[in-house]
Amino acid sequence: MTPRASESNASRPVAWMCAAFAAGALLHVDRVPLWASVVALGACAWRYAAACRPLQLPGKYQRAALAIALLIAVLATFRTLNGLAAGSALLVVMGAVKTLETHRRRDRFIVIGAALFLLLAACLDRQSLLRAPLYLLHVWLCCTALAVTAHPKQGLDDRAAIALAGRCLLYALPLALLLFVTFPRLPGAFWALPRQDEAVTGLSDTMSPGSITQLSESSDPAFRVWFEGDPPPPEERYWRGPVLYDFDGYTWRRRRFVNFVETPLEFEGPAYRYRISLEPHFNYWWFVLDTVKEPPQGPARVRITPDRQLVSAAPVFEPTTYEAVSHTRTRALGPLSTLARRASTALPPNRNPRTLALARSLRERAGSDEAYVEAVLTLFRTGGFEYTLTPPRLDFDSVDDFLFNTRQGFCGHYASAFVTLMRAAGVPARVVTGYLGGEWNPVGGYYIVRQADAHAWSEVWLEGRGWTRVDPTAVVAPDRLRRGIIDLLETGSAPARIIRRTPWLARVSQSWDAVNAWWNTRVIGFDFRTQLDLLGRLGIEATDWRPLGWLLAGGLTAWVLWIGWRLGRSPAPAPVDRLARAYARLCARLARAGAPRAPHQGPLAYAEALCAANPELGARTRPLLERYAELRYGGTAGNEYEMKVTAFERDVARLKVR
Repeated sequence: MTPRASESNASRPVAWMCAAFAAGALLHVDRVPLWASVVALGACAWRYAAACRPLQLPGKYQRAALAIALLIAVLATFRTLNGLAAGSALLVVMGAVKTLETHRRRDRFIVIGAALFLLLAACLDRQSLLRAPLYLLHVWLCCTALAVTAHPKQGLDDRAAIALAGRCLLYALPLALLLFVTFPRLPGAFWALPRQDEAVTGLSDTMSPGSITQLSESSDPAFRVWFEGDPPPPEERYWRGPVLYDFDGYTWRRRRFVNFVETPLEFEGPAYRYRISLEPHFNYWWFVLDTVKEPPQGPARVRITPDRQLVSAAPVFEPTTYEAVSHTRTRALGPLSTLARRASTALPPNRNPRTLALARSLRERAGSDEAYVEAVLTLFRTGGFEYTLTPPRLDFDSVDDFLFNTRQGFCGHYASAFVTLMRAAGVPARVVTGYLGGEWNPVGGYYIVRQADAHAWSEVWLEGRGWTRVDPTAVVAPDRLRRGIIDLLETGSAPARIIRRTPWLARVSQSWDAVNAWWNTRVIGFDFRTQLDLLGRLGIEATDWRPLGWLLAGGLTAWVLWIGWRLGRSPAPAPVDRLARAYARLCARLARAGAPRAPHQGPLAYAEALCAANPELGARTRPLLERYAELRYGGTAGNEYEMKVTAFERDVARLKVR
């Protein structure tokens, strides 16, 4: 073996270790600070360069100082060491420091283990289908690095190591599927960790004129809906979200605590049963078809507020699937409480005076609350109002400016102005935000509701009917009830418009979304209730953990027996070469004595080099090296050969060197 080949062989484990850790760090490149990724990649490059050529690595004190500096940098960036983002950044930089002190095989195992922990952190952070192949490739890379590092004397070439890692992953796949299906799932989100640094998507609990503009231009999915039977018509697909009561003259806000009692409802019309797969939006509300009858069944703690919002005990940090039943028409069975009326008629003093005067004038001419509602809708229909997503900026008295000056806006403007006019006339009213409509996906058989479908409407209290939905946007832009914003106003990015206009691209997009929906509902959303449903389909009646435990134990036993059978069919390992082991012990003793053998030296060349460098040591060891050459290359066999190997082993053991 030439010196160049020997150096290349010695650097292979370091190269695979650095590749595994660098890939793990790159999984977090958009989550951790840029400097942390640069530190990780720089440390890997430094360590690999030092393995290929004479290059000094930092000493013990330099590494300690670097670790302390990086710890302080992470703490200064995140103000904490807790949390997924801060913990991942800390693991990235500390693992980078560890790569600079990898001199033994055990050190390389530690770095590869850190790479696997980085993979785990990435899985905890994001479980989208698009990232699944990246995770699979990274675990394959880490297993290959383990194979190269663990194999003695680096005798496993790269292709064999990659194949070995692939076979091991394939052998582990049945066990992984077994554990996924049968391991008992805890209630709630087991791997959804709070992320304070995550930007909130979707609707918020406040609404100012212009606040929904960004959502209306986004084609990102908000949730997907599967109906049992016929769905409601498009003009009744209102998906209820936060209800806003408090108004300061410009911004509407949701009340954290609704302290009035809910008025009993009578649900009219058909009952719509459906299943929703909700995308993470990091808020507490779940969206349902207006109006939901009862909270969804399941392990998550969800309640219906007095204003018919569906609110969970924990934010939605991961895709969430639930079933619900709703009616699109209801009727109140009692009067509105005093506290609810007070909250639904409050207006800020000394704000929007022209709107208040207009409301008094219209209410005086109307004979009833119903007539007054119709009069305000007629004002919007015939008053020259225009529906647009790019309205002009409003002044301090936003409702006055909208009604009497700009007369341009979208759903938020019309809902805000309508509720203000209602309250100014003493009619209880509130703003409801959510989504309207949904796009049919024929591939997956569901409706996809996008952020572009974000909508705001109004509810007024009418005696004898209760809370009644009134959508003032419908009288200004009637097509909004049947068409989405993207189709109605040709909004969205240029690629999104091209996809929607090209049939085959639209089909591909729908197919990809259907695959994502399956991934979110069947894989990410696989919970304890789904496990029990699966057992039921298999004919196992289960109401507790015991059937799952027995199924897990039986499957694990079968997998172990299968692995044992596979190993039993493998070819037997080659017999141990006693002569080679004895020669290796001899070379190790001489190396400790300060006379190491060069990788390219054979036994006779090694003996000559020893005699030249240390005549006394060479004279003592030369006979042993010559005997090894004779035994190895002399071609003898049989009992006499075994006796000579035994004698050689004994003489090597008796050799004393300093």
